[in-house]
Amino acid sequence: MRFLDRWVGVPMTAALTGVRRLGDAMRGPDSEPPKRILIIKLVEQGATVIAEPAIKRAIELVGRDNVFMAVFEENRFILDLLDVVPSDNIITLRHNNLIVCAADTLRAIRRFRQEKIDTAVDFEFFSRFSGALTYLSGARRRVGFHSYAGEAGYRGDLMTHRVPYNITHHASQLYSVLVEAATMPARILPAIDFEPAVGRHVTRFDPHPDEVKTVEAMVRRVIGRQEIPPFVLFNANAGDMLQHRRWAAERYVELAKRLLQRYPKLLIAFTGAPEEQLETEDIANAVGSARCVSLAGQTTLRQLLVLYGLADILVTNDSGPAHFASLTPVEVVTLFGPETPVVFGSKSTRSHIVYHSLACSPCVNAFNQRYTACTRSYCMEHISVDEVFDTVCRVFENRRNIIDLPTFAQPHSGEEHRAL
Repeated sequence: MRFLDRWVGVPMTAALTGVRRLGDAMRGPDSEPPKRILIIKLVEQGATVIAEPAIKRAIELVGRDNVFMAVFEENRFILDLLDVVPSDNIITLRHNNLIVCAADTLRAIRRFRQEKIDTAVDFEFFSRFSGALTYLSGARRRVGFHSYAGEAGYRGDLMTHRVPYNITHHASQLYSVLVEAATMPARILPAIDFEPAVGRHVTRFDPHPDEVKTVEAMVRRVIGRQEIPPFVLFNANAGDMLQHRRWAAERYVELAKRLLQRYPKLLIAFTGAPEEQLETEDIANAVGSARCVSLAGQTTLRQLLVLYGLADILVTNDSGPAHFASLTPVEVVTLFGPETPVVFGSKSTRSHIVYHSLACSPCVNAFNQRYTACTRSYCMEHISVDEVFDTVCRVFENRRNIIDLPTFAQPHSGEEHRAL
């Protein structure tokens, strides 16, 4: 997609910009308030969790039935889980090859226009494809980030409401600003008289009791015993496409060994996607303990969230699971490296972030479309096993000292949730 975004996106957005300027000059500005809002958030399921407060703000403005979402097919799961917009209002696109992507794009554009979308909001950070899709939606009011004199790559000039990207804001604030800007006259931008709050999602994942029983049975089968002990999950992201975010496999192995030695009754389970199954099993086997197992590839995404809710702690790098897990009672220790927790860190009260702000970190950001010239991930190397071990021990012991631990049947402490 990055290749297409560059080599197809640049000429396409340039051509559409010319068409846009002519069309807008003939039609004039749209002074009507939003009535039907399309939000384009194609990639990153974790970012969709962060965007939930902004999506809810859009619902406040026009009503739930009048908010639509456009996402890549593999990212639909999290929207179905959050149940924040009607299922029929989720429009998916496949991108496994150019022909399929083009066909789905045309189908999506036809649907946008059939729905008479008047406001389209591009939640992507300077993506040319999403910018073009926003313009082609037919919406008179189009909202998206604009670099002005910034460093972001060329993506044309397709928005009516050009919002500046604030590098000091959390992603939840950035998404909220986009939605709020849709209610403002375009002529006042880039000045925005609005102070966004850091949003916390309000949805809580509450599985059906039968789902919990199924996952518990799977854990019992894998560990070979009926009693499920306290356990910690490791998400090693063995197949992570963004290699610079990975913490070394040998460090997960060392961390597991030290935790098992410290807590004789503790179980450690590695998780991962089906394509990561073999690599993850190798890491778990390297620990050399019957109390360390791999569950990679053995759960659906929904079952994975059930598993999070049964565990005490999840240790993961900066990735989707860190945000999915915030929908459950599990404590999450997140290792940040090439991206900054200032923008993407979970704001859950159960989030514990480990990060070293090196001179070169963050090197992956909104302006470079997550491309980095880095040849060695010092930012992840600086995260020592000692540091993560101490964090996990502190969180585990604090959690176990609390008598009434959060469960699927209780609200999370200090947060208001809506059950799914």
